[in-house]
Amino acid sequence: MAVVGIGQALNGDDAAGVKVAQALSRRQRAGRGGAAQPAPFSLLVVEAAHAPENCTGVIRRFAPHLVILVDAADMGDPPGTIRWLDWQDTSGLGASTHTLPPYLLARYLTTELSCDVALIGIQPKGTDLGGPVSPPVQRAVRAVGEGLAALLLTPPTPHSVHRL
Repeated sequence: MAVVGIGQALNGDDAAGVKVAQALSRRQRAGRGGAAQPAPFSLLVVEAAHAPENCTGVIRRFAPHLVILVDAADMGDPPGTIRWLDWQDTSGLGASTHTLPPYLLARYLTTELSCDVALIGIQPKGTDLGGPVSPPVQRAVRAVGEGLAALLLTPPTPHSVHRL
């Protein structure tokens, strides 16, 4: 499995996907030390920034069965709203600051790698150049990062079930 954080770190809330990937990477590295158990499966975390197409080589070599893209997405919702999106329906989403829109990346990955692609969208408040990440998007980034970490980095116990 691969998680790909997409976004322009210099454009305020557009950094949401990258920030989720950074948080997940920190949690993944922290789990490698001490007596921590390994993740229940192999996980690649990619900070793709504003040019996710530059990361397709590393994703291709990893050959995941599932790629989860995380990106700021103007869905017309209140800032900080988190939604699973069908990538095939996202060609018209606004506020893309990427050289390759996520739906084209998803189409490429599904075609070339025969993998599934999921997209988590976080509604931005502002994407002004040099702007900060807004408090509602900071909360959403934390929630998505913690949720993915719990799901992807925590070995199952006899009383838990992980479903992907």
